Amino acid sequence: MAITFSDLHTESGLKSLDDFLSGKSYISGDKLTKDDIKVYAAVLKNPGDSFPNVSQWYNCVSSHLAASFPGNAVGVGLGGKAAAAESPKAEAPAADDDDDLDLFGDETEEEKKAADEREAAKKSAKKKESGKSSVLMDIKPWDDETDMKKLEEAVRAIEMPGLLWGASKLAPVGYGIKKLQIMLTIVDDLVSVDTLIEEQLTVEPCNEYVQSCDIVAFNKI
Repeated sequence: MAITFSDLHTESGLKSLDDFLSGKSYISGDKLTKDDIKVYAAVLKNPGDSFPNVSQWYNCVSSHLAASFPGNAVGVGLGGKAAAAESPKAEAPAADDDDDLDLFGDETEEEKKAADEREAAKKSAKKKESGKSSVLMDIKPWDDETDMKKLEEAVRAIEMPGLLWGASKLAPVGYGIKKLQIMLTIVDDLVSVDTLIEEQLTVEPCNEYVQSCDIVAFNKI
C-alpha cells in the first residue's frame, strides 16, 4: 500500500495510515526502519484517539527517537523540517545495522515523482491564459457594382479557432462605393490578422467581392 506524505495532512490520509498500521507496530513490521522516520516527519502531530493505531505508532517512534537522540529528535521535525541539532557531549553508543537509520538518504523514485508533479503543477498555475485582441477592419469592394451583402456573407463565412466576428456597418468611400467596416475579436496565439487577410479574405471565394483590406485599429483586450 503506497502512502504519500501529502496524504498525511488530511483526515483521509490519516485514516489510510491507521488502517495500514492495524496489527503492526511499525510501517514495515516489527522493527523501526527508515520508512517510519519519513512518515513520522510527515505527520504533523499525534492524532490522538481518533486514529488509535497511528497514535500508538507515533508514540513508539517518538520514544525510540528520544532514546536514540537524548534532548532532540535530530533530523526530524513537524511538516518534515529538520530540527536543529545540538553538539553532542559524548558519542552515542554504536547501534546495530537494523537501527542504523539514514535520515537524510537519497530520494526514492516515488518521492522524486511526487516532487516533479508538484513542480509541474506550479508551472501550470503560473502559465497565463492566452491574450485576446479587438480589431477594426476596413474591407473594400472592387467597385460600386459589388453586392455588399454577399461580400459581408463571404467574410462572415470564414471560420477559424479563436476568431469571432462582431458588429459591422457600411461606410461611404466615394464615387458611390461603400466599404465594410467590421469588428472582430481574436485569440492572439491562434489567429494572425495578416494571415487572415492574405490567406482568407483576399483569395477565393472572398476575392470575388473583396479588393483589399486595411487594419484600422488593433487593441489588446
